[in-house]
Amino acid sequence: MSITRNPFDTGGYSLAEMTQAINILPNLHSRLAQIGLFRFQGVTQRSVIIEQFEGILSLLPSVPLGGPATLGQREGRSMRSFALPWIPHDDVILPADIQGVPAIGMSDAADPLLEVMNRKLTLMRRKHAQTREYMEMNALRGIVKDGAGTTLYNYFTEFGLSQIAVDFVLGTAGTNVQGKVRTVLRSVEDNLLGESMTSVHALVSSEFFDKLISHSKTADAYKFFAATGAQPLREDMRRAFPFAGILFEEYNGSVTLSTGVTERLIPAGDGIAFPMGTFDTFTTYGGPANLLEAANTIGLPLYARQHLDEKGRWIDLMTEASILPVNKRPRIAIRLHSSN
Repeated sequence: MSITRNPFDTGGYSLAEMTQAINILPNLHSRLAQIGLFRFQGVTQRSVIIEQFEGILSLLPSVPLGGPATLGQREGRSMRSFALPWIPHDDVILPADIQGVPAIGMSDAADPLLEVMNRKLTLMRRKHAQTREYMEMNALRGIVKDGAGTTLYNYFTEFGLSQIAVDFVLGTAGTNVQGKVRTVLRSVEDNLLGESMTSVHALVSSEFFDKLISHSKTADAYKFFAATGAQPLREDMRRAFPFAGILFEEYNGSVTLSTGVTERLIPAGDGIAFPMGTFDTFTTYGGPANLLEAANTIGLPLYARQHLDEKGRWIDLMTEASILPVNKRPRIAIRLHSSN
């Protein structure tokens, strides 16, 4: 943390100080965060209005009060208002957390408390990061779910669109796998709709990856890649395999929902292909905190604050995020699967 003042000082840490601290804490980066697919954009409201026109979802801009309104299409299903899901997460520092705990390499009596606060905020940040990864991975497929696994929005049904799926039929030896890959690439290109890209990436389940690299039409290419691109006896060769224009990456990420159920981010036997290097297709909108102090301000990815109990018995640590990930071109993310 970048703040070192004693939390028991008069007034404690401000919302701005705590929020700045938690947003710069080290984070266990998720895969989508690592590849930088979704960019964050703060908004000043707790909801956004999204319009669909010819397969593109766009956020309507705000205008000065009394100014001219933006013009939407007359189609009844072309415009929707979406509330930004509110995700609060709290913890508490009790006397037992710091009793008898010496500061690491320090003698200042305030340091044990700061160590505990740092540790708890780091854990809270990682939980929010895991939740965001889960929401963005589902939004990539056109669906928004909360941390309980409940579907909040389905952009396909909301706007009358259909998802594109390509069956690779990897259980059949004669399947033209290169032809399937070309179908995926063309589907992505056809649905760019004015957007640009640099490449196509595919996150696939272990089941799909194993079938892909062992298929008779790809096995030799995989052996050549393994022999020239790395040292297969020392390195894990499951991670990625470039083939015919798509980089296939095995992804076994999973999350534990608030219900206690573990859910894989990529369903067994499935995959999702999507373009990289887009300009404005994948966006996570963030609204302001549910606090008077933050009203009408531009939203941040994560907020944190602390409150000292009036009798000095504990410190409440409170975090929250209001985020809504959007794939503005839902048909650009292609579902991959194999029916046999």
